[in-house]
Amino acid sequence: MLMLLSLDFFPPLVDDPYLFGQIAAANSLSDIFAMGGTPKTALNIVGFPDDKLDLEILSRIMAGGAERVQAAGAVIAGGHTVRDTEIKYGLSVTGVATPDELMTNGDARPGDQLVLTKPLGTGFVTTAFKKNRCPERVLETAAASMAMLNLGACEAAKAVGASASTDITGFGLAGHAGEMAQSSDVTVVIDTTRLPVLPGAAELAAAGNHTRASKTNRSAMESLMRIEETADSGGLEMVFDAQTSGGLLISVDPDRSEELVSRCRESGAEHTAIVGEVSEKSDVSLVFTG
Repeated sequence: MLMLLSLDFFPPLVDDPYLFGQIAAANSLSDIFAMGGTPKTALNIVGFPDDKLDLEILSRIMAGGAERVQAAGAVIAGGHTVRDTEIKYGLSVTGVATPDELMTNGDARPGDQLVLTKPLGTGFVTTAFKKNRCPERVLETAAASMAMLNLGACEAAKAVGASASTDITGFGLAGHAGEMAQSSDVTVVIDTTRLPVLPGAAELAAAGNHTRASKTNRSAMESLMRIEETADSGGLEMVFDAQTSGGLLISVDPDRSEELVSRCRESGAEHTAIVGEVSEKSDVSLVFTG
C-alpha cells in the first residue's frame, strides 16, 4: 500500500462561506484522486481575521469543507488555525493507493486519447465576479463545477486502466498537459474545438476578464508548444486560463476512451469529453490544433 500526501489552500472565490469551504476542500482532495488514490484523513489549514470577522463565517467555511471530505469517504482529523489579514482555507490530505491503482502524469502512451472531465473557464468567471461583471447563473454553474469531487472520474479512470492522469488547476490545461507530455516523453495534441467550456465563460473571456495567470501560463509554455493555423482562438483562451478545482486530464487507450467518457458522465461529470491524443515525441511537447 502506498501513502499519498497533498496540501492546498487559497482565499475565497465566492461570497458564500459554506460554498467556499466546499470548493477549497474539493480542490485539495483532487490531487489524491488524480493519483488514483482514496482519501483517508484531512487536516484543516486556516488563516482567519478573527479580530475583524465573526467566527460564524469560519464555522460555515469549515462545515462546507467537512461535507466534501465526508463525501469523499475521508474524515477531518484536526488542523491548525492562525490569525491572518484575509481568509484562507484548504486541507492537507492523506490518501492511499495500491501500486496497481497508482496513476501518475508520467505514463501517457503514444496512441492514447485524452479525456477532460470538467469544463474550462473558472478563472474568467471568478475574475469577472470579483469585478461585479459576472451574471449570477454563470457563477452558480461554475461554483457547482468547482465544488464537484473528482472521485467519480478517478474511479472511472481506474476501471478502464488509464495510462496517466493529472488534475487541471493553476497552470491551466496547457501547463498541466505540458507537464504530462514532458514527464511521459511524448507530445500531447489538444483539439481546441473539442474543449468543454463553462456556460458564459467564453463571453467573459472576450470581455477581458483575464487573470494574470493567463499571460504567465502562456509565457511558460511558449518554447514548448506549437499552435497550428487551424486552432480555435476561443479555445486557446481557455487552455491558458488558470483553473480552480478543475477536472482530470486522463490518458487512455483509444479502445476504452468512449467507455471512460460514459463512466465519467454517469458519475456526474456530464461535460466529460475527448479533447486530444498522445503522439510520439516531436520537436515540441504540446500542439494545439482545430
